[in-house]
Amino acid sequence: MTPKEVLALCREKNIKAVDLRFMDFPGVWQHFTIPVDKLDEDVFEDGLGFDGSSIRGWQAINESDMLVLPQPETACVDPFRPIPTLTMICNIQDPITREDYTRDPRNVARKAVNYLKSTGIADTAYMGPECEFFIFDDIRYDQQANEGYYFIDSAEGQWNRGRDEKPNLGYKLRYKEGYFPCPPADQQMDIRNEMMQAMIDAGISIEAQHHEVATGGQAEIDMKFDALVPMADKVMMYKYIVKNVARKHGKAACFMPKPLFGDNGSGMHTHVSLWKGGEPLFAGSGYAGLSDMALYGIGGLLKHAPAILAFACPTTNSYKRLVPGFEAPVNLAYSQRNRSASVRIPMYSPSPKAKRLEFRCPDPSCNPYLAFSAILMAVIDGIQNKIHPGEPLDKDIYDLEPEELDKVPKTPGSLEAALQALRADHEFLLRGDVFTADVVDTWIWYKMTNEVQAMQLRPHPYEFCLYADI
Repeated sequence: MTPKEVLALCREKNIKAVDLRFMDFPGVWQHFTIPVDKLDEDVFEDGLGFDGSSIRGWQAINESDMLVLPQPETACVDPFRPIPTLTMICNIQDPITREDYTRDPRNVARKAVNYLKSTGIADTAYMGPECEFFIFDDIRYDQQANEGYYFIDSAEGQWNRGRDEKPNLGYKLRYKEGYFPCPPADQQMDIRNEMMQAMIDAGISIEAQHHEVATGGQAEIDMKFDALVPMADKVMMYKYIVKNVARKHGKAACFMPKPLFGDNGSGMHTHVSLWKGGEPLFAGSGYAGLSDMALYGIGGLLKHAPAILAFACPTTNSYKRLVPGFEAPVNLAYSQRNRSASVRIPMYSPSPKAKRLEFRCPDPSCNPYLAFSAILMAVIDGIQNKIHPGEPLDKDIYDLEPEELDKVPKTPGSLEAALQALRADHEFLLRGDVFTADVVDTWIWYKMTNEVQAMQLRPHPYEFCLYADI
């Protein structure tokens, strides 16, 4: 869509307001809104000013002025606003130099794609994330000097099977049995259908929606793969739609990786494939029907996985999901069917076009622009340096002898460990000026200061269960 076509769409749909959105550094959409008569073709070229110092991880207060430049191809009518509103995703520029801002996550993703093209390896990187989330009926939490707690609830939660609901009609999903019984056990089919239709209306191609494994309202809606940057755009619209449909029904959507103790967490398994000239590059005659290029790409992913996870699993809570026993991919290995391996090769279709890698570590708390870019840069490094991934892990990981299991590398056990891995291993991200040094340094500083150290300072509720009476 061109700027002229956006303006024509505004007239056709009787648009009254234009909502301009961009991504902050950690990964949350920000926005401001202008009257439609303030949108003209010059805005697409000249941009609009805003205060960058108020955005997390961005500018200092003495250099706060920034520009948003609406991207016409992202234009979409907002399905939730009562006043007809058009949304557009924006790129960020410095108003003086007119250079794209290094810490704009969308800029990082655009540079990653351009770097891929410059290598001659491929011209398109396709990403297919599987975003999981919970739909809760109630979510409360607080942290004060003298108290800290959380409380979440769901009508279908196993913990409510004995609650007096006047009447309690049963059908509470047992732990790990949410994949995937029909209604009435699945109490959220209709709300997921509404989410799915809103996504389709917003131009997102959907393949399926279903209940996920955990009790208490875990869900998944699968999008069709797309090129890296538009796919990251779609992840953000996906989360926006899920949250707003849930709120419309008096519920809360939660993309936190591990909100429930004792049941599966929410991942964002990400499928990756490279294409050139309209032809897939990952199909071949090797293991699981892979090409040498694909195997080298796996080698790059496994080598750099600990550093990648600083972006792909970027919260302290992420590492409560990455533990054995809940289908979590804690083993840095690859396999054609083993879901406990970090990299899986799906075998659903023999078509070369379907041949892809599934990196199972990421979770939906990530900034998709940064996570997808880090994944792509690791794949490129593996291909350029012909990093072989070693032998596949096709055995049931839980049947391995301890001595054999100890030989399988593991994912980092904490966000701090992942950040330390990123500090030690980020040269592959700097190639092509994709991730600049200030992006890596600021990410590590922000996460250590605002999340890792902040968590370390605060008592945990379970510590009282362990120690209050000693």
